[in-house]
Amino acid sequence: MTEAAATDHDVLVVGFGPTGAVAAGQLGRLGHRTLVIDRLADVYDKPRAIALDHEIFRQFDNMGLAEAIAPHVEPFTASEHFGVDGRLIRRVDMVAKPYPLGYTPSMVFSQPAVEAELRRHAKSFSNVRAELGVELIDLVQASDRVEAKLKETNGKRRSVTARYVLGCDGASSTVREIAGLGLEDLIFDEPWLVVDVRVNESALHKLPLCSAQFCNPARPVSFLIGPKNHRRWEIMLLPGEDARQMERPENVWKLLAPWLTPQDGELWRAASYRFHALVADVWRNGRILIAGDAAHQQPPFIGQGMCQGVRDATNLVWKLDRVLRGVSSDRLLDSYTVERKAHVIELTGKIKAIGQSICERDPVAARRRDARILAEGGGKPLQITRQEIIPPLRAGLLANHEGPARGSLFPQPRIASAGTVRLLDEVTGPGLRAFIDGRRSDAADLLALCTARPYLFAAAVAPAGSGAPDVLQETEGVLASWFDRHDAIATIVRPDHYVFGTARTAAELGDLLREIEARLHDVPAGRDSHNFDPTMERTP
Repeated sequence: MTEAAATDHDVLVVGFGPTGAVAAGQLGRLGHRTLVIDRLADVYDKPRAIALDHEIFRQFDNMGLAEAIAPHVEPFTASEHFGVDGRLIRRVDMVAKPYPLGYTPSMVFSQPAVEAELRRHAKSFSNVRAELGVELIDLVQASDRVEAKLKETNGKRRSVTARYVLGCDGASSTVREIAGLGLEDLIFDEPWLVVDVRVNESALHKLPLCSAQFCNPARPVSFLIGPKNHRRWEIMLLPGEDARQMERPENVWKLLAPWLTPQDGELWRAASYRFHALVADVWRNGRILIAGDAAHQQPPFIGQGMCQGVRDATNLVWKLDRVLRGVSSDRLLDSYTVERKAHVIELTGKIKAIGQSICERDPVAARRRDARILAEGGGKPLQITRQEIIPPLRAGLLANHEGPARGSLFPQPRIASAGTVRLLDEVTGPGLRAFIDGRRSDAADLLALCTARPYLFAAAVAPAGSGAPDVLQETEGVLASWFDRHDAIATIVRPDHYVFGTARTAAELGDLLREIEARLHDVPAGRDSHNFDPTMERTP
């Protein structure tokens, strides 16, 4: 029997929160037999994550979910940071139009509604089975499979087998514990109270028009504007305050007194947390992998917690798809830890720095902080974007030549075709792709070099009116500017939209094509992987 036929499932996903639901949905779309379990019987009905960005919405759109999720998503307002004396010291906004990925770069959302759509999407595939109220008890690895021991709500125990197991089961992950994957402490530990309020329409005028960070050393507070009338406060707890007592409604309303009274809205949630910064040592033990909060936890100061989990799932699934189909060896999965762990650590470091700045309790040090930030802005409030805080990939399945765009997110221009305008992914699909600067006189030759690889989608793109008739025409010059900025004539883009590498000449493009083939097929150095059977490939 084949390895697939000898197991009950290709992948067992443990945890049906956002990360697990995205992984299950993507695996379902790719045709893999997937079982997803969760010990809870339904979506948690309170908001936890509140922010997402254009990279994540792009993935939702690729999954066919943009229309279903859109009613529960709104643009994220700018976040204004106020110093010791209430003076504006910094403004964190989003990049200006034309938006590089085609969507509003920063968004807020309602987690219960969006999570329900993610689950509905995953369960819509006949090859995906979801079992709720089922708990993982143990995992036993063999060379070709993992046996999972499960317990149902009635106490009945049973076993299933899968070729791989993906643990998306949260910060206290059972999968991580069973697999023996330890956590590294990135040194951040602060007690906070998170308060969500559905504010009455008549009281919304009392609140700031933008999200805000009140960097007051007496008690730092974050204020976020969520969808519709949802408003969130993240309030630092002080030494000696009992976290459980501070969750009590009467104490919550005392903390909210500068903004609202109990008559101004409905207290939706009040929960105390310790904001941690942790990352797993490694994210894989053989056929067991972890993602989302099981692999990392970080402070919430720029709203990247859920985004990181979706990045994990998307990074892993396209590689796991190749391994399950037998067109890449499972050594490809080693790049998962390399890429995602370094990205999480770098981003967490930036978030920690922002958090430590916000959390400064010493008034003298806080005034120095205010002066430093204003000096960085030339005496005015410092202007930064959320997008510049997110780092690229630094290592992993990337070209050996360290070009300027390697590891960055590839933009998504709007493409004009037959009287309509569509986003690039809708035209090309989200698989392994090569793009050529269609303004060049040799664009056709460069394109032919790429189209000789049947598994690789290739296209030339140019601003409307500046390329040959068979060139995709972009409407806003986003990609033309990208090629100019990075001194590139061509690029290879991975299925998760990260740039494998760029080329400045036809010879460099040829080298880049041979390198991606060798890396994906584990071809020994010096051997031309172009001789591999292209029928083995299928563009996701």
